[in-house]
Amino acid sequence: MKYEEITAEECDLTCNGTDGNLQTVKSAMLKGDSAVQMADWFKAFSDPTRIRIVDALRQKELCVHDLTVLLEMGQSAVSHQLRYLRNLRIVKRRKLGKTVFYSLDDTHIEQIFVQTLQHITHE
Repeated sequence: MKYEEITAEECDLTCNGTDGNLQTVKSAMLKGDSAVQMADWFKAFSDPTRIRIVDALRQKELCVHDLTVLLEMGQSAVSHQLRYLRNLRIVKRRKLGKTVFYSLDDTHIEQIFVQTLQHITHE
């Protein structure tokens, strides 16, 4: 389906809006803080390295060293990405002696990841 390009003015002339009350929609829409938090959360998934970290942690709890081997990256770069993900509550950490293990913060992260992957791979 191909759409014609129309100007905003042309749209205003031809569109009378919907019959329903937009106040209901407006009251149900995200408020400012929630919209900002959600945008920040989606920004976290805009980086391929962070996506690969989430994918690895979806499979198993891992330490920073394991992630550096899997991602073929330096410890500093991996730690930086983990800190970013931790600040957004996408991953959490567990310390055992001197070793820090990372895992997904909760099952919602895995569900969102899997659903997104299913969406991009289906035709």
